[in-house]
Amino acid sequence: MRAHPGTARRTVLAGSLALALLATAPTAHASSERPQTPRGSLVLVGGGLKDDNRQVYGEIIKRAGGPSARIGVITAASVPESQDPHAGDPDLCSNSACNGAYYATLFERHGAADAQWIPLDVDHVANADSDAVVAQINSMSGFFFGGGDQYRYLTTLLHGDRHTDSKVLAAIRNKLAHGAVVAGSSAGAQIASGADMVSGGESYEGLRDGSAPGYYEDPARLAYIPEGGFGFLRSGLVDTHTGAYGREGRALRLAADTGHDRVYALDENTALVVEDPGTRREHLTVLGPNGVAVLDLRDARAHTSAAGWTLRGARYTYLTDHDRYDARTWAPRPAPGKRPLTPTGTAPVPANTDVFYSAANPDGTPYAFRTTARALASTRAQDTATATTFESGPRFTVTFSKAGGFSAWTGDGTNAQTLIGMRVGIAPR
Repeated sequence: MRAHPGTARRTVLAGSLALALLATAPTAHASSERPQTPRGSLVLVGGGLKDDNRQVYGEIIKRAGGPSARIGVITAASVPESQDPHAGDPDLCSNSACNGAYYATLFERHGAADAQWIPLDVDHVANADSDAVVAQINSMSGFFFGGGDQYRYLTTLLHGDRHTDSKVLAAIRNKLAHGAVVAGSSAGAQIASGADMVSGGESYEGLRDGSAPGYYEDPARLAYIPEGGFGFLRSGLVDTHTGAYGREGRALRLAADTGHDRVYALDENTALVVEDPGTRREHLTVLGPNGVAVLDLRDARAHTSAAGWTLRGARYTYLTDHDRYDARTWAPRPAPGKRPLTPTGTAPVPANTDVFYSAANPDGTPYAFRTTARALASTRAQDTATATTFESGPRFTVTFSKAGGFSAWTGDGTNAQTLIGMRVGIAPR
């Protein structure tokens, strides 16, 4: 079985190639108008969507019409066939056409009436303004954007640095406005972002060096696109593969640097379902085996000294299966069946010397940030806990605190699952 598409920690699109793609973007259609209030919905997955995740695939298909669902699969974030050395091997290929067929087969296996690849990638940018492809879009009731590199979506669907809708993207916006579902995984979820969409970076380097606008060949450099992605989700920044790649640090730094007060940090194989997307009424539901962190920076304060960057007063809410969240009121609502957890443990929180799961640490553990937060929630032995980065120079300390307003929720009476309002601070040492 070939590797699941879109699972690399960071796909690098060379700067020279990116510039070339921007230079060759078509100019026939430059409309950036936004349609009326959307009536459709989003299903955004944090990457690593497993083939057998019936819950998430089923949700997308249900919202696309159930047994009559017709899903348009867009994999333009993948490399095209011309750049895939294994293009002729169905077990090893990872190009746009191969990945499109892969997802189309999965959607039909999960019950869609029809699923079709939309023939669009960096070798076929002109298709984004093709009337024939627009007609294909208009025959669909739902859309799925695959993983890879979200920058390629800018190139193929937003006319590159002009950042204007192609005819295909304008058609998808119109379908969303009239009730279609738009789903995506990994890069396909990040591209739903509004302004300041993340385009790369690791947590430690982001905390140490800060963020910068643009797109860089260095995969560790925290970077963002000021104009953003498609702008389908407006109430917060979006990050993906969060716990699996230790991206909580980069998400907090990017939000603080760009003046955002909320991030939806999605974990793998788990979806954030968004109703009324793009409006002030956005409300959200989590579906899947992991969760979604809501990073709240409304009361956070950041500053940089000679020692390094410091953040104080952020809040960490971790929502799990069937939890809901009202973006307008900032109110989380644990799922029916979950109840407040009364901590009974007396053991101290285990030491954590790699809180952001560094790529440089061969012995690191994914979901380390969440692990420390849940361990603190489950013990009555302490109200605060600290963890550190693997790297030094400086080494950053993350402080977790069960301050006023914090609560933990459980479904089994023992383990902390949902966390609401845990205080988080970051400081160099």
